Amino acid sequence: MKLHHVPARTGLHWVRLGLRTFARQPLAMGGLFFMFILAVSVLAMVPLVGAPLALALLPAATLGLMAAAKEADRGQFPMPIVLASAFRAGRERARAMLLLGALYAVGSLIVMALAGWLSGAPTLTLESQDGQPKLEEGALLRNLAWQGVLYIPLGLLFWHAPALVHWHGVHPVKSLFFSWVACWTNKGALLVFMLGWSAVFLAVSLVLVLLAQWLGGASVLQVLMFPVAALLSAAFFTSLYFTFRDSFLTNDGQPPA
Repeated sequence: MKLHHVPARTGLHWVRLGLRTFARQPLAMGGLFFMFILAVSVLAMVPLVGAPLALALLPAATLGLMAAAKEADRGQFPMPIVLASAFRAGRERARAMLLLGALYAVGSLIVMALAGWLSGAPTLTLESQDGQPKLEEGALLRNLAWQGVLYIPLGLLFWHAPALVHWHGVHPVKSLFFSWVACWTNKGALLVFMLGWSAVFLAVSLVLVLLAQWLGGASVLQVLMFPVAALLSAAFFTSLYFTFRDSFLTNDGQPPA
């Protein structure tokens, strides 16, 4: 395995590949994403341990969606079992993915704790009319802003890590290092990739607003917003596979997966 440097314009190519592959199998990719969101949401509701467990499963779930994108790119119909790909490649790979998930959960909890401390968001004020404690709006916005900033390095560490662990048996700790280096090597392409997806989300949002105004206003927008956002998110996760595929080469110069 070796790093593959790609030009910045490749970021737009990844966006197009994600949208095109999703369009080939919209029911499969959309359904798998809804299953992923449902499973994580239900698990997160378990008292005390639910949220950390949900965080720990995110790398494996992301890998499952990448595996589904790989099948869809090859013209195959991804079945629901593909979401469990991380745990169907042998005991050693499953243990490695669980360790990677544990590292992600710890990192996420640290990010949330730091964001709360830096923003003062844990402070509650009695602002609601019924006397119930309500989080100060300014502190909440600061907390979200700090989380967004602090999640960037965490996201880069784990961007390619699940794929490296699952498809190439890289040790979880080493996969974090390789993921960071690969993201830094192709930072121009990743920046264009994120800007491209931001433009897609913005364009679709504007279309939804105009459509809602034409059809009946805010109530229509509320009905359309969640399913459309979920489908776009599924297309985004579909495109993650291509960012991995083009960022590494095997020793014979071929894409790794």
